[in-house]
Amino acid sequence: MNKIKPKECQNVEFKRCWNDKYLEWICGFANAQGAVMYFGVDDNHEVVGLKNTEKLLEDIPNKIVNFMGLVVDVNLYEQNELEYIEVVVEPSNVPISFKGKYYYRSGSTMQELNGTALQKFVMKKMGRTWDDIPNDFATVKDLDRQAIKFFLDNGIEAGRIDKSEARSSTQRVIENLGLITEDGKLKNAALLLFAKNPRKYFTCVEFKIGRFRHDESDLIIQDVIEGNIIQMTDRVVKVLKAKYLTSPIHYENMKRKEPLEVPEDALREILYNSIAHKDYTGAPIQMRVWDDYVEIWNEGELPMGLTPETLLKKHSSHPRNKNIANAFFKAGFIESWGRGYEKIRNGFENAGLPMPKIEVVEGGIRVTFKRRNVSNSAQTLPKHRPNIAQTPPEQLLQFIKENPAITKSELAKRMGRGERTIQDYLRKLKAENRIRRIGSATFGGYWEIVDE
Repeated sequence: MNKIKPKECQNVEFKRCWNDKYLEWICGFANAQGAVMYFGVDDNHEVVGLKNTEKLLEDIPNKIVNFMGLVVDVNLYEQNELEYIEVVVEPSNVPISFKGKYYYRSGSTMQELNGTALQKFVMKKMGRTWDDIPNDFATVKDLDRQAIKFFLDNGIEAGRIDKSEARSSTQRVIENLGLITEDGKLKNAALLLFAKNPRKYFTCVEFKIGRFRHDESDLIIQDVIEGNIIQMTDRVVKVLKAKYLTSPIHYENMKRKEPLEVPEDALREILYNSIAHKDYTGAPIQMRVWDDYVEIWNEGELPMGLTPETLLKKHSSHPRNKNIANAFFKAGFIESWGRGYEKIRNGFENAGLPMPKIEVVEGGIRVTFKRRNVSNSAQTLPKHRPNIAQTPPEQLLQFIKENPAITKSELAKRMGRGERTIQDYLRKLKAENRIRRIGSATFGGYWEIVDE
């Protein structure tokens, strides 16, 4: 038997012979986690031998140095009079190219990096993230002072910003956060966090919400939340409370309580994570609300070494957007030590709900969590008949309470009356200041019950 015992390494490759195409492989391994390559050895670790080893010992390291600037260990071994060569490739801390092209070893495949993938790879190797890139056109005047104030107020309340900074200038705030370069250019993170109109610079700064009934084609209502990301979670939660999730009423010591059907702190933690760790060169964040569960998906796979399982345990923090994550931490939104999912788990457990499911799907992260008793109570899609003792306007008001996004045609169908009659009832309730319309009358709006 001519088998060898290879060195322990994350990546080990066996090749029966040498070919110059394997220079691409060496480039890919150097850009990834490194490797040990054996030439003159088959996949069964059996030595088949090489010819011209003396020439190869000279050619291989010279070609690697000349084409890639890498210095690698090239060793000659012999077993049963058969010679084979070992090439030890260490991972490089700078991007390596071969003939102007960049290769990367991922799993069992060798990939040539282009476009956005190459840009991300180079930035990562240089210790930078996408949100660290300066913008050549924006200025401090493009930032929203109200967003800055919102950030300062939350940071001071969380004890992560000193009270003396309450009236700091916009310039000082972004300087303290490291969001402006020495030559005065705003970084991408500054515009995402605080710009008056972030979509002017980035097309995918959106949070899409849809309410579905039976399948993807059965869309009932939808909303698109836009604007800066420092205030986005608050805006999303407000819309969810108004139109998508329920807040069952109960009383404690004569005090009225209306907690959200899912633990709000844990929900906010999920939203903060999806916004802070999103790949902003990709698609918008998408939330699908179903009868009994909710899905949230954001573009951007997990950092190398992390899995959905390890997220639920103690782990180091690996922010995709380090500047955004730092601002969210300063504002008191997230933790800096990878404890976010621990807080989510505790929140759902304390509420008596199962832990959300985390998956890597379609190049992003999807978090799915159950709604409380919705499928049994029909709170969002009521099927019961109203109390016949109620007057028609009172019946209409009851339907609006159960589903603020209900339309005039749906009300007419449920009450067995014409739309013109429904319009008269709505006009009467508005005149009595018992309801008001929020948003569009034809698309995306909803009814709000005036607190009695």
